[in-house]
Amino acid sequence: MKRFLFVIDYQNDFVDGALGFSGAERLDAGIAEKIRAYGSGNVWVTRDTHFENYLDTREGKLLPILHCMKGSHGWELYGETKKACEEVGAIAIDKVSFGMDISDPDVAAVLPAEADEIELVGLVSNICVVSNAAVLQAKYPQARIVVDAALTGAPDSVLHEKVLDVMEGFQVQVINR
Repeated sequence: MKRFLFVIDYQNDFVDGALGFSGAERLDAGIAEKIRAYGSGNVWVTRDTHFENYLDTREGKLLPILHCMKGSHGWELYGETKKACEEVGAIAIDKVSFGMDISDPDVAAVLPAEADEIELVGLVSNICVVSNAAVLQAKYPQARIVVDAALTGAPDSVLHEKVLDVMEGFQVQVINR
């Protein structure tokens, strides 16, 4: 069975930086443990990635907070998760929007050819996690897509619960709720 883990945007700026929120740091140990359990060749990590022109982009106009500027401390992965990704040689995908652009040849080249199951963890549940769950479901329509609710979160706990319901509505299995 081809099972893969996607760690979504577990970066310093979303944990304790520009867009960080209370409780995000508590996901670190569990995400790192899951990365190590999946092991080498089975882990991908996305990084929200912005550039100097961020405030001129559509997102930057709607969310005018500089964050995840490529190469900055805020852009880097957080804590033990960063170490675990390095240990297993996680494949990094830099993305300039909420979901991965699977039509980008560089992204397409590193994604698995096939998948039976894809599990997602990381931040932020109501923005990038849900976006990538939808993108991965479109890319792998026969795969079981799973989100570990215990290893994702959002600054708004009510919105977090609602988005878990929405994901279940489009046939993502939500575990550890």
